[in-house]
Amino acid sequence: MRDQTSDALENSAAQLQRRSAEAYLLLTFTMLCWGANAIMGQLAVGEVSPMLVVLGRWAGVMILCGVFMRRHLRRDWPILRKNLVFLSIAGALGFTSYNALFYLAAHSTSGLNIGILQGAMPVFVAMGAFLVYRTRITYLQFLGVVLTLAGVIIIASEGSLGRLLHLQFKLGDLLMICASFLYAGYTIALRKRPAVSPLSLFAVMAASAFVVSIPLAGIEYGFGASQWPSPFGWMVIALITIFPSFLAQLFFIYGVDRVGPSRAGVFMNLVPIFAAGMAVLVLKEAFEIYHAIALTLVLIGIYLSEKFKAAG
Repeated sequence: MRDQTSDALENSAAQLQRRSAEAYLLLTFTMLCWGANAIMGQLAVGEVSPMLVVLGRWAGVMILCGVFMRRHLRRDWPILRKNLVFLSIAGALGFTSYNALFYLAAHSTSGLNIGILQGAMPVFVAMGAFLVYRTRITYLQFLGVVLTLAGVIIIASEGSLGRLLHLQFKLGDLLMICASFLYAGYTIALRKRPAVSPLSLFAVMAASAFVVSIPLAGIEYGFGASQWPSPFGWMVIALITIFPSFLAQLFFIYGVDRVGPSRAGVFMNLVPIFAAGMAVLVLKEAFEIYHAIALTLVLIGIYLSEKFKAAG
């Protein structure tokens, strides 16, 4: 009897370890996808206009959600219907507006800059949570915020004191900072999300993102800035739709479910690292000293902000 109990415990521990290993692998792949999004935004330049990337991305995601998440949507629809206004606003801000600024930024800054600034979002979330909910913040967490903001300033000024003093920043960097704050606001607002499956929640917000992206594409067309996708542009849109938009979201939900939000959140540190590495390897961008300093500050800042959160 004791041997059977011992075997059962060992099997249970092995199964738990295997599930955790699977979750870690999928979370790492998720961060790789999100880091690659900065590279794909650069590859889209000259091949398709930014708002058509946004429109194509969410059209594709909405179709995939309709195919794979119908069961969750049917089950949760009574609750989702009561929260459509909230979810529509969340999808418009967190998905459409963030992506619109993200792909616009790619036209006037580097993939390296976008990747590092994107990686600062967890700290922007911590700042927003403090301002909105008065979430307690420790001294070390505050130091993490300061270090991350210092990294952001170094990126925006390209490590030049003169550019900083004269407020000479790249438009793309400013757009990416605004995008990061928008996504942080969306993340904070999700504290009020309805108690439904994350899959159906994502599907409804993706549908909202698609609807809101239509007038943005129309405005782009009205200004004569619309560019129909080239064959390569279609390929970029497809890659963005499948990997950072759809699979990464599903894998992140799976990872959070298996190892919890705290451990899953630590993997966000990999986003700027992957983005910086791919920018150098794929786009052949120069990795300057100020990039190294900013990346180091952002990563330390994220670590301090996540590791030393106030209890409760």
